[in-house]
Amino acid sequence: MPEYVILVLPSANRVYAASSPTLLRAELAVFGMTGMRAAVSNVEEVELGGVGYVKFTCAEPLSETDLALLSNLSSLYALFELREGLLAPVTVRPLAETDSDLLTIQKYPGKTNEQFTKLLLNLTLLATAAPADWPGRPLHVLDPLCGRGTTLNQAMMYGFDATGLDVDSRDFEAYEQFLKTWLRTKRVKHTADAGQLRRNKVRLGRRLDVEYAFDKDDYKAGRTRRVVYYNADTLTADELLRPSSMDLVVTDAPYGVQHGSHREAGLTRSPRDLLAAAVPVWTRVLRPGGAMGISWNTHVLPRKELVTILGRAGLEVREGGPYEQLAHRVDQAIVRDLVVASKPAA
Repeated sequence: MPEYVILVLPSANRVYAASSPTLLRAELAVFGMTGMRAAVSNVEEVELGGVGYVKFTCAEPLSETDLALLSNLSSLYALFELREGLLAPVTVRPLAETDSDLLTIQKYPGKTNEQFTKLLLNLTLLATAAPADWPGRPLHVLDPLCGRGTTLNQAMMYGFDATGLDVDSRDFEAYEQFLKTWLRTKRVKHTADAGQLRRNKVRLGRRLDVEYAFDKDDYKAGRTRRVVYYNADTLTADELLRPSSMDLVVTDAPYGVQHGSHREAGLTRSPRDLLAAAVPVWTRVLRPGGAMGISWNTHVLPRKELVTILGRAGLEVREGGPYEQLAHRVDQAIVRDLVVASKPAA
């Protein structure tokens, strides 16, 4: 059976770099369980020539479809086939519509690691009703607690439409300035419309609506993508968006007290209460067959409680095996985990 090794992508974050091989092993196992034709086994960390790799075995050589999926592993730097102790490079073609600086330029305290954002999005994609075909079709991603837009930018990298909500006006303003500047600097054809957000004559906040295409011919032909950001309470998601209109809901939940909702008393001080109130709202805008992925700090909410919240909303949580090997330390006060769940197809 063919054997392959992955050189892990370096990370500027020392703590995340230490966790990357373990997270990659779990991510690779999920790819093998859900999206790939070739069965994956014997996933382990190995050292070759003094360099660490993640090694795995396939039941058959990787197909083009398998490679199209694996090319997008969040911490993959290079892929090799192991032949009699020698490394034979395997060409990978990550799904990347534009330069990676869309993800890396922004630097600010509390920013979610870009590799982890990609991991969370990948595992959510693999929980949908069609886990193998997402590299070939555009989807619509909602981040209902989007902050300064790391998830929105990763969705753009994949060629998806993206919608975000966040109640923090400073985050909204920072993202608006960043995205407009980035699009102009890269000379990406686009239109950007910003203004007040109102429903039924009630002011809910502000909005940013960007329509763009990385290819000028696509823009002229109307083959465009959209990024929409609502500076509004996340509990208004089902008022602002159509029911069953999102393919994915992906978010890194607040680790403390600074984000959340102003609609119900106490939510700004309790991520537990926020998620209990918000998950049913987010589920209403998620289409049947779609999936939801949430990362959070286990110190403020035990995994079992979040699984219960998701189940009560009618979602089917992925549990066991690699799905329970994703918890990792961010700092002394934060142990981050993630959970993915699907909405049953109609």
